[in-house]
Amino acid sequence: MSSSRKEKYLALASLDYAGKSTKDLKKLARKVLEGGMHGLCFSPYMEGQKPGDQISEEQIRRRMKIIQPYTQWIRSFSCTEGNEAIPRIAKELGIKTMVGAWLGDDPKINKQEVENLIALANEGFVDIAAVGNEVMLRGDLTEDELLSTIQHVREAIPDIPVAYVDAYYEFAERPRITEACDVILANCYPFWEGCDMDYSLLYMKDMYQRALRAANGKKVIISETGWPEKGTSLEGAYPSYENALKYFMNTQKWAEEDNIEVFYFSSFDESWKVGAEGDVGAYWGLWDKDEQLKF
Repeated sequence: MSSSRKEKYLALASLDYAGKSTKDLKKLARKVLEGGMHGLCFSPYMEGQKPGDQISEEQIRRRMKIIQPYTQWIRSFSCTEGNEAIPRIAKELGIKTMVGAWLGDDPKINKQEVENLIALANEGFVDIAAVGNEVMLRGDLTEDELLSTIQHVREAIPDIPVAYVDAYYEFAERPRITEACDVILANCYPFWEGCDMDYSLLYMKDMYQRALRAANGKKVIISETGWPEKGTSLEGAYPSYENALKYFMNTQKWAEEDNIEVFYFSSFDESWKVGAEGDVGAYWGLWDKDEQLKF
């Protein structure tokens, strides 16, 4: 391979950060952010709040206005406890919506989530309906229960793409669920699989390819990916400010080059996530918990 071709090939794998100071990386990341991105996972919970708490329209609107200049889409995770206002406010601000109904092990809450999702879709606030997030991974429902919920939503909103979100490999292992989805919403996290930052983009590309093969011609959207800025490392994966910036830039560059639709995780840091994910859980945002952009 000639040296010019080799350079081009490596550049496609990720950006070249050799010799770049933290200050240089911040500048570069700012430029990438200002270039805009396809999608962002929207975190509405402020410091001291957690799922189960009621969230206000005022806090949703304030946070949505902060991210509005940088993203075409947002992804929400729930349709209860105030989250049902997220898609409406996004539409007011000209942002497209992937709206999630959070399914867990409480049938009563699940029913409310699904009813609210259907209502929002019928009112014109939903561009993609995401029925459940990592339900199979957590084991909250059986496959049949999930399939019947997806089917119920599809019958209620036949003109809107209906899908389910899970880790990329679940779609290969559960062909019935893959078959039931209009699009494949794959969560791809090299960090959670202990991947070294230097190989993380290649690893994410491989995750995407595996989801694509399972999809049988359906569109695959990366519904979540990101890298934490602080916290405990996981095997070869180290959280750091520099790694978080590099991963963000690599992801956006690849998404643009290969025309991949990516929802980056996440918009704002959320302290409550420490309970579920350990200390790294609180540090996935592009903005901190006080709504200040990290770069």
